Formats: sequence, C-alpha cells, structure tokens
Amino acid sequence: MNIDIPILAEGKKVYFASDFHLGAPDFETSLDRERRIIAWLDYVAADAQVLFLVGDLFDFWFEYRHVVPKGYVRFLGKLAELSDRGIEIVVFVGNHDLWLGDYLKEQLGATILHQSQSLIIGGRKFFIAHGDGLNPLDGKFRVIKKVFTNPVCQWLFSWLHPDVGITLANLWSGKSRHSQKGTSCDKHLIAHSERMQGSQYHDFYIYGDSHVDRYHELSNGAVYCNLGDWMDRDSYAEFDGDELKLLYFSL
Repeated sequence: MNIDIPILAEGKKVYFASDFHLGAPDFETSLDRERRIIAWLDYVAADAQVLFLVGDLFDFWFEYRHVVPKGYVRFLGKLAELSDRGIEIVVFVGNHDLWLGDYLKEQLGATILHQSQSLIIGGRKFFIAHGDGLNPLDGKFRVIKKVFTNPVCQWLFSWLHPDVGITLANLWSGKSRHSQKGTSCDKHLIAHSERMQGSQYHDFYIYGDSHVDRYHELSNGAVYCNLGDWMDRDSYAEFDGDELKLLYFSL
C-alpha cells in the first residue's frame, strides 16, 4: 500500500494526533474530550490535506460481525464529514485499539495501518508508528500482542456476548493505561529513532503511545516528535511541507 504524499497542494497541511482514548475513564469525561477533539477537527479542516491519527483513538475497540462499541457518534460523524470533503484520513492501530478492522475503512474511507511506516510527505521522509513494542524490553507486551492479534483468539473472543466481552476488555484497557511508562517509554522511542538513523535516514520521527508530548532534535539533525495525548495536553503536530511543529489546541 503506497500512502506517500510527494507533493502537498498549495496552502495545504498535514496534521498528526494520537491517544484520544475515547471511552476512558468514564462517559462524562470522554464526552468532554470528544467535544474538544471535534472542535480541533473543525479547526484543522480549513487547510488539511491529510490527517494522520497515530493510534489509541479508543480506549478499547472490537468489531463484532454486526456490532461495534456504542458511542463516539460525534467523532465518527466528523471524520465522515472530513472524508466527504476530500481530506484523506490515515489511522494507525495502537495497543488499545489493535482490534480495528475494516469498519472505519468501509464507513469513512480511512486507510488503516497495523504496522509502522516510512513514507514521503512533501518531499521529506517520515517514520510514523504508534510506538508500542519498539522498546527492546517490551518482550512481554509483544507476546501479549501476538495472542491478541491471533485470528483464532479474536474469533473466540467474538463469541462472547458484547456486554460481557466489552466489559472485560474495558477492565483490561484501564489496567494497561494506568501502567503507562511515560518518560521511560519516551526515552526508549528516542533511542529507537537514533538507532534507525544509523541504517536509514529520516527527517522526522512521529510517535504516540508514551503520552509525553515532546519535540526533540536527534544527534544528526532529524526531529523526534511525540504527539502526547488528549487526556491532559490536547497536543498535535502540523507539517506545512517545510516545518514540523508540535502545537496545543485550546477552545
């Protein structure tokens, strides 16, 4: 799948955001966050050519054959509106929504990516990943992820009634979120970027996962950008074809 964007249209920009964790920690808090996200999407829609959503949009997501988790209608409706306006939407699967299937592709025309990507945007080379599992010490998580993404395990889970399956998964997601590594995860992602530079140069490295918003110059001039989250910081990145900026949205 080629999602390179060699040339940006005149006056257009590319936007990046991650870790919305819609659904957490409760309905009221999530709804307030969802409304802020909608306001931000309205704001960037004026000049967005592509919108990259870099994982953990939902605190939990599973696509049964005929059922998806209820809620998020404002968010999904707004993405559909942006897609209908010609804005390309690219969604990376995170560790909390790793069961994303074809629903967003079918309903919104979004591109769903389950792996990290190296791509060209406006003539610059980007490495984009949610960030989970890139820490060499994350062996336990990589084993768990293989189990969760195994088609047989997903098929078995699908036989649970949604009221049971979604309840159990939300409990698991809450524990996973509370064990977030924070600055430790951030440091490992910076180290991962430095190692990658030794074999293949990129101008920009974009991640989520750590919930630590950071813009950092690597040793050879490349830029590391962690998008932070929308649970506390409402942070995002903007690329205009020349400069990448880490910004903060406020109503």
